[in-house]
Amino acid sequence: MLLTGAEILLECLIKEGVEVVFGYPGGAILPTYDAMTKYPQIRHVLVRHEQGASHMADGFARASGKVGVCIATSGPGATNLVTGLATAMMDSVGIVAITGQVARGSIGTDAFQETDVTGVTLPVTKHNYLVMSAAEIPLVVEEAFHIARSGRPGPVLIDIPKDVQIEKAEFLGYPTGKLRLPGYKVPDSAEDNDIVEAIRLIQEAERPLILAGHGLIMSHATQQLQELAELAGIPVTLTLLGKGAMSEHHPLCIGMMGMHGNAASNHAIQEADLLIALGMRFDDRVTGNIKTYSPNSRKIHVDIDPSEINKNVKVDIGIVGDLRTVLTQMLPLVPRKQHPEWVRRIRDWQEDGSERDILTHYDGTALLGAQVINDLWKFTDGNAVTVTDVGQHQMLEAQYYPHQRPASMLTSGGLGTMGFGFPAAIGAKFAKPDEEVWAIVGDGGFQMTLAELATARQENVDVKIAILNNGFLGMVRQWQEIFYEQRYHATPMVNPDFCKLAEAYGIPSMRVTSRDQIKDSVEFARSIKGPVLIEYVILKEEMVYPMVPAGADLDKMIRRPKLGEKQP
Repeated sequence: MLLTGAEILLECLIKEGVEVVFGYPGGAILPTYDAMTKYPQIRHVLVRHEQGASHMADGFARASGKVGVCIATSGPGATNLVTGLATAMMDSVGIVAITGQVARGSIGTDAFQETDVTGVTLPVTKHNYLVMSAAEIPLVVEEAFHIARSGRPGPVLIDIPKDVQIEKAEFLGYPTGKLRLPGYKVPDSAEDNDIVEAIRLIQEAERPLILAGHGLIMSHATQQLQELAELAGIPVTLTLLGKGAMSEHHPLCIGMMGMHGNAASNHAIQEADLLIALGMRFDDRVTGNIKTYSPNSRKIHVDIDPSEINKNVKVDIGIVGDLRTVLTQMLPLVPRKQHPEWVRRIRDWQEDGSERDILTHYDGTALLGAQVINDLWKFTDGNAVTVTDVGQHQMLEAQYYPHQRPASMLTSGGLGTMGFGFPAAIGAKFAKPDEEVWAIVGDGGFQMTLAELATARQENVDVKIAILNNGFLGMVRQWQEIFYEQRYHATPMVNPDFCKLAEAYGIPSMRVTSRDQIKDSVEFARSIKGPVLIEYVILKEEMVYPMVPAGADLDKMIRRPKLGEKQP
C-alpha cells in the first residue's frame, strides 16, 4: 500500500494503540496534520503552547502507564517541548515527541524555523531520531515506543522533515518481528547470589527501613512491596514520586522522607542499620548531606538502571533488575520477623511530629494552605487523582493528602518544573476519564501555563483547578525568610483576578477565603461537568515544616515549635 510518510506515521501510531495526541500545528508538520483528517481514531488536543503539550503527554503517561504522545512543528515549536522532555527524563516518564523539520535539502542552511532539535534534545531524551526517508518510519516508531516504555522509561523524540512526511513509500504493515537494538538491553531478574546476600542482611538487621520510590509504581511492584514489609516487619518511607506505592494508612508506612518529609522518616533513615532502597535514586532532596547520610546502615539498592547503583550513595549490595521480578525472587526467602522496639521508636518520633502539626494548634483566622489540602483530602474521600505544580503547595499536598493507591499523585519531582501541574492534570484526565482529577497549583506556577485554560474549555476537560493564592512565590519567599533575613526581593506577586480570568474563558469559578467554605467549594466543583477553578486565598507567609536546609544533615531539620514553645 503506497502511503505518504505522514500517513505511515499515523498508521503506526494507531498500531501502537495511540488514541490521543497533544499538539500544536505549524508549517513543517502540516502534512501530518492534514493526514490526521483521514484518521479520526486519533483525537488531537489543540494546546495553546507546546510546553503544555509535553506536560499533557507526561500527565497522560503517568496516570495511564501508557506512552504519552505530543507533536509540534520545527524550530520554536520543537524547542518549546524541551522543558517537558527534561521533566519526563528526570522522572523516568515514557513519552514520544514528534516534531516537524525543514525539508531535507534545507537542513543546515539556517532555513526559516530550522533548529537542530535532535542536537538540542540529546541530553534530555532517552533517545532521538532524525528520519530521512518515509520508508524508515515504521521501524523508527516501533523502536521509539519500545525504548520509551521499556527498562527505565523516558522521552524519545522523532524529528521528521516536511518532505519526508510528503514522500510516498510502500507501507508493508507495522513491524511484528523481534526488535533488534544492539547495545540496548533491559535487565530483568537478579543474580541468585545477590538475592541470597540481600536476604542475609535482612535477617541480621534490627532496625531495617525500606525506601520506596517511583520505580515500584512503574514496575507494578506495589503488592510485592507490601508483602516484603509485612513479612519482615519493616517500616516503609516514601519518596515524593513514590507516594502511592504503599497506602499511607498502612501501619508500616511512615510517610515521605526528605527535605520536607516527615521528621520520623528522616530520623529513621539516620538511625537505621539497614536501608533497602527500591526504585529510587538517592537524590539530594532525600539525602541531605551525603557525607553524614545514614552513617550506620548497610544498604541494599535495587534499580533497573545500572548507572544509579553507587552513583550518589555507596551501597553494600546493588541489584540491577525489574523490581517486580526481583521482589518476586526475594519473597519466598524473606524471614518472617517483627521489630517491635524499632517500630515503637519510630512511633515516638511520629507522636512528636503530631504535636508540632500546625493543624493541631493554629488559632488564626486566615486560611492555611495546609487546611485547604487536608480538607480537599477529606471531602474527596482521599480518592482524587491530584496533580501538583511545584512549590509550597506541592509539599503541603505531600504532607496532608495521604494516598492509598499508585499513580494517584502526579508531580514534577526531579526537575521541579513550575507550570507542570495544570497541563499535566489535563493529560491525566484524558487517561482516567472516570476519575476525579484535581490540579493543585500555586499562583506563581499556574500563571506559567494558564493559557491552557483555553484548551480545557475547548475540550471541556472535567478537571478541577485549585489555586492556593498567597500572593508570593511561596517557597522562594520561605527561603528568603530563613536564609536571607526576610529580604523578599522578586517574590511578591501582583496577580490577576483569577475568578474573572476563568470567567473570560467561560470557566465557572469560586473564591474561598475561610475554612468553612472549603466543603462548599468541593461540592461546587463536583457539580460542574467540565473545567472549574477554585481560588483559595491563603495566609501570605505560611511556612512548610519540617525543612532540611540544603546540604545539612538529614536529621538537622528546622521544626515547627510545639504549642507553647518559641521558634529558636
